[in-house]
Amino acid sequence: MLLPLRRALLLGLATVLGQIVWMRLATGQVAWVQVAILVGVTAALGTVFALNFTIGHLRAAREEVKRLGVNEERVRVARDMHDILGHSLSTMTVQLGLTRRILETSGDAALAAGRIAELEATARTALSDVRATVSGYRALSLDSELAGARMALSAGGVRVELPAATDAVRPELREVFGYVVREAVTNVLRHSDAELCTVRLGPAWVEVTDNGSAAGGAEAGNGLTGLAERLAAVSGTLEHGPVPGGGFRVAARGPTAALDPAPSKEGEPI
Repeated sequence: MLLPLRRALLLGLATVLGQIVWMRLATGQVAWVQVAILVGVTAALGTVFALNFTIGHLRAAREEVKRLGVNEERVRVARDMHDILGHSLSTMTVQLGLTRRILETSGDAALAAGRIAELEATARTALSDVRATVSGYRALSLDSELAGARMALSAGGVRVELPAATDAVRPELREVFGYVVREAVTNVLRHSDAELCTVRLGPAWVEVTDNGSAAGGAEAGNGLTGLAERLAAVSGTLEHGPVPGGGFRVAARGPTAALDPAPSKEGEPI
């Protein structure tokens, strides 16, 4: 009963044949009722052991599923926290630096107070996003991310070109494209000395480019890795890297991007 099934079947067959041969030699006839009892008892016990073995595997699989679920939730929270805090802290850093320069150069208290009010609003939004992320009820809006990108880049002295509307974007891709815009803008603020950042949208693609000379975003960090995972969850792909003539490009494509007029790797329309 403790042997693998294939060996157990061979051993059971050999036992039955041995019983039949022994009966034939000892009495000259075979008691088929006893043979049937032996086969039946063996099959019943084998079934019980097989069920116990299967139940043990199912319990182990259930524990593995629970462990994977916990790990997946940890990865989700870590990824969302990176996206939220990375963008918010980068924006707050830029706003604080601008406020400091205002106070050091012009001493305009009213202008500095306005920047501090924006900083306070950013901090409150980040705190709300963190709470929503931890509770699992946070939903990202592409429109709000574009508005936040405009505010963050303007505060950092970067000119920005944004699409006039997001109606053409497929509904199931709006949230993940919002993450793409957030992470790409954060990298522009943190790693680039760009003067211009451009965001372009299509039904199943989004592209963010800048004209900076810094290549800090050339290697995939936690943010870009998280974006690739989010896009893989919706059967999408992520491309990123420097562009000819200087600058950096982040482009995401949804599962139907091949049917849409998506941008080429050089950033020009196809």
